[in-house]
Amino acid sequence: MIRATLAVPLAALILLALGGCSAAPAPTPSASHSALGAQADAVLAEFGIAPPASAKQLITRLEALPVADRPEGLTASVGVDALTLGDGSMRTAVPLPAGEFHLSVAPYLTRSHDCFYHSLTTCTGELGDTRLHVRIADAARGTVLVDHDVTTFANGYVEQWLPAGRELTLTVDDGRHSAVARVGTGADDPTCVTTLRLH
Repeated sequence: MIRATLAVPLAALILLALGGCSAAPAPTPSASHSALGAQADAVLAEFGIAPPASAKQLITRLEALPVADRPEGLTASVGVDALTLGDGSMRTAVPLPAGEFHLSVAPYLTRSHDCFYHSLTTCTGELGDTRLHVRIADAARGTVLVDHDVTTFANGYVEQWLPAGRELTLTVDDGRHSAVARVGTGADDPTCVTTLRLH
C-alpha cells in the first residue's frame, strides 16, 4: 500500500497540516524520474535517512522506528494516494502503489487520539510493543485478507497494506480483550484508525 516526487501546489500546502495526525488530504503527486524523487531524497538526507527503493519500504521503516529515535522536524503523512514528506520548509508527495491502501491501526484500552491521515513521525497509540491477533475480512466477497498474530510497533500501531476500494471488517484481540469495526479503503477513508477500543 517506487515512485516519484513532485512539486506540490501552493493550495495543497495550505490545506495540509502535518504537525501530528493529519486531517487534511495530501498534495497531488506528479511525475519524476527517480525512485522517490529528488525532493523526497533531499528531505530524507537532512535527517540522515538513506532513501529506500520504494514508498512502501519508507513507510514501514519510519513506522518501525523507536519513538525516541523519530527525527524531530521530519513530517511524514500517509494519505490514500501519496506519502507526503516535509522538513518545515519544503513538502513533497511520493505516490503510493495504485490499487493498494495503507491502513494504520492503534487499538487502545483507555486512551486514544483523533486521527485521519496517519503521521509516521508524531502519531502514538497506547499499546506499544503489544502482541495482538488481527483479522480483516471482506464479507461481500467472502474472503479473509489478514488473519495473523502481530506485535504493535513502539508507537502503538500495526500496519496493513490492503486492496483499495473495499469495505472490510477488522477484528483485533489481545487474548483478553477484543474489538470489531468496519473499515474502508476508499478514496475518502482514513488511513489512521484510532477508535478501536478493546473491551
